[in-house]
Amino acid sequence: MAVPTNTLIFSAAVGNREDLSDVIYRIDPTDTPFMSLCERETATAVTHEWQTQALASASGSNAQVEGDDVAADAVTATARLGNHCQISRKAASVSGSQRAVQHAGRDDELDYEMNLKGLELKRDMETIIVGTNQARRSSDARLTASVISWIKTNTFKNGTGSDPATADGAGTRVDGATAAFTEANMKTVLNAIWTAGGKPDTVLTGAFNKQQFSTFTGRSTPIEQATSRRIVAAVDYYDSDFGKLEVVPDRFSRSRDVLILQSDMWAIAYLSGRRFVAYPLAKTGDADRRAVMSEYTLVSRNEKASGGVFDNTTS
Repeated sequence: MAVPTNTLIFSAAVGNREDLSDVIYRIDPTDTPFMSLCERETATAVTHEWQTQALASASGSNAQVEGDDVAADAVTATARLGNHCQISRKAASVSGSQRAVQHAGRDDELDYEMNLKGLELKRDMETIIVGTNQARRSSDARLTASVISWIKTNTFKNGTGSDPATADGAGTRVDGATAAFTEANMKTVLNAIWTAGGKPDTVLTGAFNKQQFSTFTGRSTPIEQATSRRIVAAVDYYDSDFGKLEVVPDRFSRSRDVLILQSDMWAIAYLSGRRFVAYPLAKTGDADRRAVMSEYTLVSRNEKASGGVFDNTTS
């Protein structure tokens, strides 16, 4: 159809206002499961230390002679462990002009950018702690040992990989050839953890092996709930012989690892006054600059309470 003569249409008009929504849509994930399940501690030095205690092995021959004199048993000394505080930081810079103009979806551009940087910093920390194969390092820039550099006692390795040489965060894992994650392998690790005295409550893994987990016993086929018109094909909890475990997917963990954790045996220690601190930076031009930082370390209170199935396929 033809436009009537002398009709003013949108494409020819001058002065139409923009229609820009005041909502900004963001899909990037900000959930950090491992940091959420960990307890928090305060570190007072850049090297944060703690102790573990082991009991003497149980004896089946502890029978004493009546009236016998008492001799002292051997004393088991504590073990002293430690990890280094790592500094992670994000910074934003916004020009004076950009702060002065009106914005859609935020009142102040610098405040908005700092909020994003805080979320990004949190994601970085989760990735460092569970998504890297990182040993502790005391020289600048200091590094905190990641989860898998602590786990040594209770592991199953599908391939030719090997555990860290010591269970103190000083070494890294050696990755091997991958194989499918199986329920039998997980049960092997659960047995080892329980035998060592642990009470695991969480399974942490990436997307592929979370779906693999959902095919284990009881979920070999989906269950259809006709009344609610739903198909249930997921496993979020696993009732093992040694207790109930929550199965948690973590986008930032290494996809080849399946971590089996006793959550209260892990903590994040923040150096006093250095937990997600925002501060202004000096002006170097017509811009305002701010940074947000954390100085933190991972605390493995006793790695024997946790374990892992390693070298799993990821696709």
